[in-house]
Amino acid sequence: MLEALILLPLVAGVLMLAVGNAAFCRALLPLTGAGHVSLSLATVAAVARGEHPAALGGLMAPDALGGLFLILASLLFFAASIYAVGYLREEEAIEVRTCIHDGRPFTNSPERRFTACLCFFLAAMSLVTTTPHLGALWVGIEATTLSSAPLIYFHRHRRSLEATWKYLIICSVGIALALLGNILLSVAFYAPGSGAESPVLADDIDSLGWFVAHAGDAAPPWLKAAFIFLLVGYGTKMGLAPLHNWLPDAHSQAPSLVSALLSGALLNCALLGILRGHQILLAAGLGGFSGGLLVFFGILSLLTAAIFIVGQGHYKRLLAYSSVEHMGILSLGIGLGGIAVEGALLHSVCHSLTKCLLFLLSGNILARYHTYSSYDVRGLRWTMPATGALWTAGFLAVAGSPPFGIFVSELIILKGMLADGAWLVAGIYLAALAVIFVGMSVAVLRMVQGARPLDMSARPRSRREPLWSVVPPLALAVAVLGLGLWVPAWLWHFLEMGGRLIGGQ
Repeated sequence: MLEALILLPLVAGVLMLAVGNAAFCRALLPLTGAGHVSLSLATVAAVARGEHPAALGGLMAPDALGGLFLILASLLFFAASIYAVGYLREEEAIEVRTCIHDGRPFTNSPERRFTACLCFFLAAMSLVTTTPHLGALWVGIEATTLSSAPLIYFHRHRRSLEATWKYLIICSVGIALALLGNILLSVAFYAPGSGAESPVLADDIDSLGWFVAHAGDAAPPWLKAAFIFLLVGYGTKMGLAPLHNWLPDAHSQAPSLVSALLSGALLNCALLGILRGHQILLAAGLGGFSGGLLVFFGILSLLTAAIFIVGQGHYKRLLAYSSVEHMGILSLGIGLGGIAVEGALLHSVCHSLTKCLLFLLSGNILARYHTYSSYDVRGLRWTMPATGALWTAGFLAVAGSPPFGIFVSELIILKGMLADGAWLVAGIYLAALAVIFVGMSVAVLRMVQGARPLDMSARPRSRREPLWSVVPPLALAVAVLGLGLWVPAWLWHFLEMGGRLIGGQ
């Protein structure tokens, strides 16, 4: 069954390329998503019961941490695939496409290539989240870059091409640094005097379990160097400041459903690469070193996001900087340890759902207003009532307002800071969140409120919103609201299982 998590989207992608019919691709996309959700749920349920599912000779053996990110990626893909059916149908109906920035005409990439790359992207994320092998994890993260680059360049105009190359170059540099981290990790265990030269032990080299079990034999300086490279390498892909430069461009130029997957699922995969290194350092008694670095980059990301969100007029870039903020919160919570780790994992769930919701809605707004500027979008509550209401709810959720799930997770992380006596960190954390809340609220309220656009009010039919554009965001909004009101015991148990692997209670 585990193999099917990779094979299902791979086969679906190949079929889409081979058949090429638009109707076939659009029908197969949500079916693939539904099938993958079923497989992911079964896998996560097995892990939650304490079982150890494995396949391909141990190449796939998910734990609670990987299982959490696996089910998130799967659910977001399913929501995005439903949205994609209507989105691609409307894109096909457009006769002349012109770039919003310069007015030049452009074309779209072939639809079968787009849908196939979506499936390949899901297969790559499935490998990342289910493998305990650091080499295979590195290959999987590189595969996510290669499969998602064509998705960013779906609209073939100059700005999307620039964003795609920026994404490829920066992430490739990052992934190269992460490879050096993997090499240094091996050096740490084979350095003279480490006591780990046994050929028997070497049989399982590259496996996370092996590294954790023998972490006490490793050379601390090499371990620290390896973690720095892993943090910088995967942190580039995760969007931690100051390594986040690709993120605002890629998120703003990609189709909104792709931005939703990049922000909600891909960043978690990169985070997982860092967490695997953190696991090894914790086992080696060097958790203070890796945790300290995570706290430092978390604070830096929070402050960077606060600076760029204030006055940001491009609403998709606003969401991108919000992703930088939340990656910082995740890093901060995990670095602090204790109860903050469970809060960070809950935060990853709530952030993924909320950011997918907001990016899908940004696609609705872009399709109606044909502008990226929040200054030119007015009266959403009149022109797009459902999108306007969900956009407001999404803003409140992502800004950490009660009663949404992010409020609960941020509160748990704050509790962890106070319990740890990190008063200065708590003060910076609260100040940054307050600035970000004000910065986002100005833009969002301006878009939702404002005067009714005269040209749109003259066309009552333009107020109708298709179901495919509001049902997936609505489902996500209900989920985020539900997690704010009640965190199910089984979910909290699963978060604790994952948290214990990385220094949680």
